[in-house]
Amino acid sequence: MTSTARKAPRILVRSAQVAIGAAAVADVFRAAAVRSRYLHGTDASESGFISMIFGYLTTLAAVLFLVWLARSRRNAQELSPGASVPSRGRTIGMWFIPVVNLFVPRGIVLAIGRASSASWEEKRDTTLVNAWWATWIGHVLVFVVASRVTPGSTAFLVVEEALMIAAAVLAGLVIERITTLQNAALGAAVPAEPLAQA
Repeated sequence: MTSTARKAPRILVRSAQVAIGAAAVADVFRAAAVRSRYLHGTDASESGFISMIFGYLTTLAAVLFLVWLARSRRNAQELSPGASVPSRGRTIGMWFIPVVNLFVPRGIVLAIGRASSASWEEKRDTTLVNAWWATWIGHVLVFVVASRVTPGSTAFLVVEEALMIAAAVLAGLVIERITTLQNAALGAAVPAEPLAQA
């Protein structure tokens, strides 16, 4: 079996993981600065600068993640042509549709993971994706509730940021797992070079 799929470049994988982690850390500083401004009336320019840095890092993390996801989708489709892998447009577009983006992207990542390799472990790997998605959605819900009901609440801030850090770590693990499975499958799918004849 031959494959035209390409292994994910390590630099893309590591860049996505680092950007996601950096955005999560920046979110902690952003939330703390906003809380301090809300409760103590501190300088708005400081929290504005931190929020701007957070916005840049979040945008970079989202772009790198989606580039990695698109590449992984292509690889999964080539590794398992008969598998139900979403189209490129659906893979990217579903992240931008309100309400739909709370449910559908999880299924897309699962479909890509399952199609990536016969080594996908349904219990372990699906649990990893589900844990990542649960912490991410939990973070979003706590953020929305806290900002509307009790802005500046320390308890909500701690829970919100703990979920954000957990989601970032789990996202990095999901990226690593799917990339590792695909690279192993691609290595097995590419035939050895024929020996030169004497």
